[in-house]
Amino acid sequence: MPFEIMSNQIIFLGSGGSVIGSIEVVCGPMFSGKTEELIRRVRRAQIARQKIQIFKPSIDNRYHESDVVSHNSLSIEAIPVKTAIEILYRVFDSTRVVAIDEVQFFDSMILKVVAKLAKRGIRVICAGLDQDYKGMPFGPMAELLAIADSVDKVQAVCTLCGAQATKTCRISKELTDQVIVGEADIYEARCRSHFDYYDEEEDFFQHAFPFLERWQQDKISRMNQNP
Repeated sequence: MPFEIMSNQIIFLGSGGSVIGSIEVVCGPMFSGKTEELIRRVRRAQIARQKIQIFKPSIDNRYHESDVVSHNSLSIEAIPVKTAIEILYRVFDSTRVVAIDEVQFFDSMILKVVAKLAKRGIRVICAGLDQDYKGMPFGPMAELLAIADSVDKVQAVCTLCGAQATKTCRISKELTDQVIVGEADIYEARCRSHFDYYDEEEDFFQHAFPFLERWQQDKISRMNQNP
């Protein structure tokens, strides 16, 4: 299938040069510039005079009830929605670009929504966290990355060592729900070496310890039998 690449935008062309929709995903940890990149792509589409609609989950009201706002205070007007399916009902026939911020907060229906929009010839730009505070895929993100036509993983800066950060660390260990909307008071960007979620390691040693204990006892027994 022929395609053109224009400033990180992949434009798929069908036979006869007709534009085919696409799904783009910008993902990474908190404070990595995901929303900033989404806004940058939207601004370029505006310069090209394309009809654009921006959506965000209504749960994300950290900076503004409706606008999409980045951590460095870039903002753009958006439509807050409670469910993914609501996006389909709100997209106009004339819309050529749909941008969705904080896409990880939607349920699995978002996968069908973005696929439907792309099939209609719409360029869909999604931005969101690829991993939760445990380092596991956040909501529908794993499947969204799989069906996307292009994926850009961006990095933040580790707050402890300054290395590239690919993880989001939740500072408070008392908060255990996957979805807790917060800012620097709750979260920090961390590199893999300083990612502070230890439950997985604790589970490993908890299961491994009885085996190691038996192995040590057997070793001592064999040594006593063969002095």
